[in-house]
Amino acid sequence: MPATESVVLFVVDGMRPDGLQQAPTPNADKLVRDGASTFTARTVMPSSTLPCHTSLFRGVPSERHGVTTNTWSPPVRAVPSIIDVVHREGGMTASFYNWEQLRDLSDPGSLNASFYVDNCGDPGGDTQIAEAAAAHMERAMPTFSFVYFGRTDIVGHDTGWMSEQYIDAIGGADDALGIVLGAVREDTTVILTADHGGHDKTHGTTAPEDMTIPWIMRGPDTPAGDTIDAQVDIIDTPATICALLGIAPSDQWTGKVVREAISG
Repeated sequence: MPATESVVLFVVDGMRPDGLQQAPTPNADKLVRDGASTFTARTVMPSSTLPCHTSLFRGVPSERHGVTTNTWSPPVRAVPSIIDVVHREGGMTASFYNWEQLRDLSDPGSLNASFYVDNCGDPGGDTQIAEAAAAHMERAMPTFSFVYFGRTDIVGHDTGWMSEQYIDAIGGADDALGIVLGAVREDTTVILTADHGGHDKTHGTTAPEDMTIPWIMRGPDTPAGDTIDAQVDIIDTPATICALLGIAPSDQWTGKVVREAISG
């Protein structure tokens, strides 16, 4: 299977697919045109930020990893994250985020670089995260990078999912996305997704608005303009990243490789 030199995983917290499609998002739109995408990917229950991110990184549903609230609790039977796996294979890893509870997405010692600022409630918070990520990638491109933008979720809770302010926040996240994309190499694979959606001023339920997320991938091994027909689940992301990097996935992960997004 083809391999890429580096992967950047972008997560926009609480970004619904229909919100992404309504917002002014030229950078995300270009990823869709140049890559493979689905707007019907599924997250896990409870559809809340830390449980969903734990599944996104550790490749198993919440009943396996045991994180069911936004407070971290170590699992009885540990499951490695994509950061742990890449680092153990000798890859360089980095994380850029503005919601502190995401500090436990990997084991201690697995990150070569980490940047955190408590600013996801600030209008310019995602931009600051993006600028830090771009500056680091221009110096030395990690094998795997995680870039998280948290303001969209804050605005959703404050003004409601699909409100004018929420749509504007997605547009702001796209601006931040563009800053980082300007720093990545052409041979880098980019994945853009969300942890969960939302409805009214909340999320965490089995409602389709909460459970449905976008999943977009663009890279040298990705067919351009492809719509992914198969069901994509949030837990499929780690195995797919390993396939792209040409490394073995954890045998504890239950997610599959999104093969439609990889040519050859």
